[in-house]
Amino acid sequence: MKTESLLRQTRIRFPDLGAGDIKITPIEKGGSDRRFYRVRCSPEQSIILVKYNLDREENRHYVEIAQFLGRHGIRAPKIYHHDADEGLIWIEDLGADDLWSYRDDTWLVRRAFYESALDEVVKLHELPGAAMNELRGQMPPEFDQELYLWEQSYFSENCLGRVFHLEASALHELALLPRLRDIADELASRPRVLVHRDFQSQNIIVRNGQAHLIDFQGMRPGLAEYDVASLLYDPYVALSEAQGVELREYYEARRGMSGGDFERTFSLCAMQRLMQALGAYGFLGLVKGNAQFLQHIPEALRSLREVVVKIDGLEPLQRALVALS
Repeated sequence: MKTESLLRQTRIRFPDLGAGDIKITPIEKGGSDRRFYRVRCSPEQSIILVKYNLDREENRHYVEIAQFLGRHGIRAPKIYHHDADEGLIWIEDLGADDLWSYRDDTWLVRRAFYESALDEVVKLHELPGAAMNELRGQMPPEFDQELYLWEQSYFSENCLGRVFHLEASALHELALLPRLRDIADELASRPRVLVHRDFQSQNIIVRNGQAHLIDFQGMRPGLAEYDVASLLYDPYVALSEAQGVELREYYEARRGMSGGDFERTFSLCAMQRLMQALGAYGFLGLVKGNAQFLQHIPEALRSLREVVVKIDGLEPLQRALVALS
């Protein structure tokens, strides 16, 4: 849809904007198939327009989930208007300062923003089970054994295969590791909470010093540790070991959690999340032609090596990952 048409649609739905000079600027946003535009009505007033693919069911969930988050006091963009027929959403403009944009600031500054982000996701993780019923039918499938196994396969095919060209026999041998299926079974057996699913630095906007969640249309029932691992093992912004421990302890304190059980589940979820991310980087970089994603593979791979060495029964995978360096 051309920008002239988007402007016309905006004027129709927001007649109070007047006949002044309204400017629309595309926003480059990750690997999403959605298109984002900043519609500036004046130096002080702007809104974000999202054009999404009608063929992807997940995109239709965004509005319902945003409104759900708002009802439960979790910071997210306000929804101004949704045209489901055209696949257009007009939302609050929270600004361009995501957590990633502060990556070069001092830890003293960044830590407060990370803690604010964890505060918001704690609110999500602590919602009662009944809250999930509000989103029944508006979420993708929950994390179960099938989804965990899919993440492992996604990594094997698109990272080990496409990026590093491991032979089919080696891929097959790794895929048959009993420990990988055991991990999928173990994680799937644990009680679920609502998770963001892509809780990383570019999906957290900082406005007036407070974190706001965006890109939450993949929200579903899963494990809280998956979200925490997504942030602490974020390939876009590497944290030191000390920083990661500090933030994990902050989260545990906010939830009243501690002990080896959390740490064990956290490590398994970190493995799954990093496999998913590496698979996505390979797929987006080599299949979709978004080569910029390939640059994040070394950091994600380094983190995966760090995590896998802590998990018993994955020695063949450990050796394979070391051989890729």
